[in-house]
Amino acid sequence: MKQLLEVLGFIALVQGVLGLVHEFTHWHVGLVQRLGFLDGYGVYASIALVVLACALFAAAESRKSG
Repeated sequence: MKQLLEVLGFIALVQGVLGLVHEFTHWHVGLVQRLGFLDGYGVYASIALVVLACALFAAAESRKSG
């Protein structure tokens, strides 16, 4: 379970950072910019993904190994 939380946290972190990179540099990277219902809310969605990643990492740390 701990490893699953860490993997999901890593994916959320990468997608959040890539979403922020897209918003500020207009490179076409990441998943956030490809979701139509997030048009105009890319920065907020990306920040939410980074916060979610931090929460997932914290939850993974609170779990026992294994």
